[in-house]
Amino acid sequence: MTRLRQICCHPGLALEKYGWATSGKMELLSEIMNQAVDGGHKTLIFSQFTGMLDLIEQRLGAEGFSVCRLDGSTNVKHRGEIVKRFNEDSGMNAFLISLKAGGTGLNLTTADTVIHVDPWWNPAAEDQASARAWRMGQTRPVMVYKLIAEGTVEEKILALQQDKKRLVQAVIGDSPVNLSRLTLDQIKDLFKRE
Repeated sequence: MTRLRQICCHPGLALEKYGWATSGKMELLSEIMNQAVDGGHKTLIFSQFTGMLDLIEQRLGAEGFSVCRLDGSTNVKHRGEIVKRFNEDSGMNAFLISLKAGGTGLNLTTADTVIHVDPWWNPAAEDQASARAWRMGQTRPVMVYKLIAEGTVEEKILALQQDKKRLVQAVIGDSPVNLSRLTLDQIKDLFKRE
């Protein structure tokens, strides 16, 4: 499953002898970045795959973009410095962030564009990542892009995300529900696919 997801991002992540230097997602990412920078926007780019972050960092660097990066290998002591550099340096165009490293404690309101390179199994984690730019202090609208390879396992992941959201909404709704009051038929309905 992981290999299929990696191929959706960039075949070079899963296929050693992949002869192309790029992928559809990389081309679209580059296009979005050019538009964002031309419009004076800073961008957060999320991927679960550090190998994909490596490829993005290389590509954006070759195109002249300035980037910061935060992933699992980043020393905890340096996280604050990296965040500060991104927020305070007007010439910094993008912040590359892995799922695990970007989960908590980041306030990146200088960014107003968010790109999810690959979908996450947990929609709440994806929403939490987007919230890095939605924090208090954000004065501009935030544009969120999800790059999804059509006709692939990624579309199935999106369908699962929607199912999870519907399930949570059905169980919890807008106010807390006493789960012990649900009937067996109501519980079965929660797991039906429409």
